[in-house]
Amino acid sequence: MSTEQDLKEIVKEKYAEIAKQSKEVNQSSCCGSTGCCTPVDFVVMAEDYTHLPGYVADADLGLGCGLPTEFALIKPGDTVVDLGSGAGNDAFVARSIAGNSGHVIGIDMTEEMINKARANATKLNFLNVEFRLGDIEQIPVDSNTADVVVSNCVMNLVPDKQKAFAETFRILKSGGHFSISDIVLKGELPDVVRKSAELYAGCVSGAQQMSDYVTTISNAGFVNLAIQKEREIIIPNEIMLQYMTLDELRLFKRSGTGIVSITVYADKP
Repeated sequence: MSTEQDLKEIVKEKYAEIAKQSKEVNQSSCCGSTGCCTPVDFVVMAEDYTHLPGYVADADLGLGCGLPTEFALIKPGDTVVDLGSGAGNDAFVARSIAGNSGHVIGIDMTEEMINKARANATKLNFLNVEFRLGDIEQIPVDSNTADVVVSNCVMNLVPDKQKAFAETFRILKSGGHFSISDIVLKGELPDVVRKSAELYAGCVSGAQQMSDYVTTISNAGFVNLAIQKEREIIIPNEIMLQYMTLDELRLFKRSGTGIVSITVYADKP
């Protein structure tokens, strides 16, 4: 994991595997791959989407860490861009709010996810939802296009987060805004966790400190930043012991280090 491109390839490979699996399999392990870590019987990161209008079960792979569309203040007719759109889960929920007069663009760097999302959209005859293969550090969307940007547990996987938020700023219209759910840290993770490529793809060791994350957003030019929701993520011992010894785990538990899911909002002036 020596270069940013290495990290991207790890994430790409892992999420290509995930695209071929069911939600139940994905939710049974820390990064959605049965080859990654010991399966457990409960969801580690994801929140329940089933109550939201526009929910499409075939698009829900259980990969998110929040419900950004619930907080995104999407209006009928809005153009919404979903960064890291996966099989289309958040994009389809966003479409139900933006309506037939709106337009939703999903961006994902994994071809298998794009194919799955496009198949779901075709099956549902959603003509105002499209999915584009692309990198969040170079978003394939024209400047000043989006009224709203959403993203769910993806920014933390991007090596150059400053560039990703600068790109988010670029594609938003003046007066537009984002609502992004993501994983951040309170306190430093042990090196053994941070260096684990498998756990990186599971949305933990690629995460920034919350204070650094907020600074990254502000440095991109955003204003009126607000944390819309915050909840602690409890990684089961069975998973953590795949990456550290029992003594290391005990030290980690006593350290006060926290893994937190946040949903954060900000405006483009």
